[in-house]
Amino acid sequence: MDQNAKRRATRFVLLTVFTYSAGFGIIMPVLPELIVELEGVTLSRATLLGGLIAASYAVFQFLMGPLVGNLGDRFGRRPVFLLSLIGFSIDFIVMGFAQNIIWLFVGRSIAGALGAIFGPANAAMADMSTDEERAQGFGKVSAAFGVGFVIGPALGGLLGGYGTRVPFFVAGGMALVTFVYGFFMFKETMRPQDRRSFSLKRANPLGALLSLKKLPSVLGISVVYLLWITSSSVYPVSWSYFAPAQFGWDSRMVGVSLTAVGVSMALAQIFVIGRLVSRIGERKTATVSILFGISGVLLFSFVSSGTVALIMCVFIGMQGMAMPCINALMSRRTPKDMQGELQGFNGSLAALSSLIAPLVYNTTLSYYTSTDAPIKFAGAPFIVSAVLGVVALIALLLVRPVAPSTGVTD
Repeated sequence: MDQNAKRRATRFVLLTVFTYSAGFGIIMPVLPELIVELEGVTLSRATLLGGLIAASYAVFQFLMGPLVGNLGDRFGRRPVFLLSLIGFSIDFIVMGFAQNIIWLFVGRSIAGALGAIFGPANAAMADMSTDEERAQGFGKVSAAFGVGFVIGPALGGLLGGYGTRVPFFVAGGMALVTFVYGFFMFKETMRPQDRRSFSLKRANPLGALLSLKKLPSVLGISVVYLLWITSSSVYPVSWSYFAPAQFGWDSRMVGVSLTAVGVSMALAQIFVIGRLVSRIGERKTATVSILFGISGVLLFSFVSSGTVALIMCVFIGMQGMAMPCINALMSRRTPKDMQGELQGFNGSLAALSSLIAPLVYNTTLSYYTSTDAPIKFAGAPFIVSAVLGVVALIALLLVRPVAPSTGVTD
């Protein structure tokens, strides 16, 4: 791939991730209000229903993630990207026209089945990167996600003033525009010689696990991956419900707070991760990032001031360095013709986390903000997140360093 094609491909990959995160961010501030509007329930009940909607997305992504990854290894990244963007658009438009909560479940299920985009995005970045460049490449993907979270929630909070459905249509339109751009501008990143034949028995979560069993160092880090992504998922699945319950915020303030998180993530991914990895390595950078994350959720568990919480949001992005580093540790141990499969497997782990997180966090939040709770404690899900973060940190410290083919030990 020549440099101009590589730049265009990188631009499209990052634009797609941005579209996903911005679209998701746009609907986050208004989703609780839409659930209340459709069902006529309390915020506590809407929190539980929102968790179930998120879980429906996760079920389909868990089942489809390895399939999407294997299709990418067989046919290339381009068709997978374009199909995923169509899935995003359909999801948001269906949810925008929702007449009852079933429509929200259908829309999220479609997105889960067709929208496993982070696996293909990381696989495409791996296609275009050397072993030493992968952490930085994955950091760019995370940065694109962070920038989307800068714009998305702020835009969603503003658009929500014109109606709870407007943000959904805007998100769907963004996905369509990105699809058109990619159709004309994005060239395949995977070399023909790196493609492999499609295997149905490897294109499912269990098959992917068995296939990767021959890479024991990857499996060890995958435990860290699952634990940490589940811990950090407390923000995307619970914040839109936690903040109104804890601080009395409306959709506009929820959008502002999420924008602060997005700014923090983008700054960390753009200016910090590359320098830190070059100095102390991927493993230690992940360790520092996880420590930031644990400290953050513990503080949020007990803070009652909305002003203090908003200030804290500025520093949350430091925890976002962990996932690119963990992903890089896995990718460097994986052959080139299995990068898509690895990312599909990671997609299934992320989807499994997305299934666990809303069921645990939103159920906990719903209970501890309901009239049946022995005590009112909206910070309860953040305590659970902290425990998972500590376990993830211990698991990372127990993973033995392995020297990849480059001879560089992490």
